[in-house]
Amino acid sequence: MKKSNCILLFIFFVTFNLIQAQDEVKKSKFNIIGYGGIGYGIVENNNEPNYNLNSNSGEILLNYNINQKFGIAAGIGMNKLSGNGFNSVGNFYHERTLLKVPLLFTVGSKLYENFRVFANLGFYGQNIIKDEYRFLNNTQKDVYDSWNFGAQIGLGFLYEIFNNYYAGINYTGQSDLSKFESNNNVGINDEQKMKNLNSVGITLLIEL
Repeated sequence: MKKSNCILLFIFFVTFNLIQAQDEVKKSKFNIIGYGGIGYGIVENNNEPNYNLNSNSGEILLNYNINQKFGIAAGIGMNKLSGNGFNSVGNFYHERTLLKVPLLFTVGSKLYENFRVFANLGFYGQNIIKDEYRFLNNTQKDVYDSWNFGAQIGLGFLYEIFNNYYAGINYTGQSDLSKFESNNNVGINDEQKMKNLNSVGITLLIEL
C-alpha cells in the first residue's frame, strides 16, 4: 500500500511539474502586424520617359515566431499610386492600385522594457487591379496588367501601449524585380517596373 502511494505521489509531482513547465513556456508563436504609410517611387520604363508616383500603402501580416527573435510572415497589402507624367502619347495623370502578397523573414527584439524593434526582409508578388491614364482628351484604362515580383525591407520601432499591444513608426522600402507589360491599348508597346519605392508610416503589432 505504501509502495502504491509513493508511486502515485511521484506520478502526481512529475505531472504537476510538467504542467507547470508547459504553462511557463506556453506562449503564442503568432503576431498580427499591420502598418500603413505614404511615400513615393520611380516608374522605370523601357522605351518611355521615367516619372515619379506618390504612394499610399498598407499591409496586414500574420507572423509566426520560430524562436524569440526570428520568424516568418505572410499577408496581404494594398498600394495606391498616383502622379503626373508624359509619354509619346502626351501628358497624363496616372492612377494605379496594386494588390500585394508578401512573404517575409522577420526579426524582432526588445530594446527596453516597453520598447521593441521589428524588421523584415523578403519578397512579394503583386497584381494590378486598377490602372488609369488620364490624358488631355481621353482616359485609358488597363494599359498595363498581370503580375510582377519584387523585394522589400522594413524596419519599425514600437512601444507597448497595452499588454501585448504595440504601436510605433515604420519604414518600408521596395523595388520590383520583374516588369509589367503593356497591352497596347493606347499605342504604347513598353514594359515598366517600380523602383526605389520608400514609405514611412505607423505600425501596430498584436501578440496573440
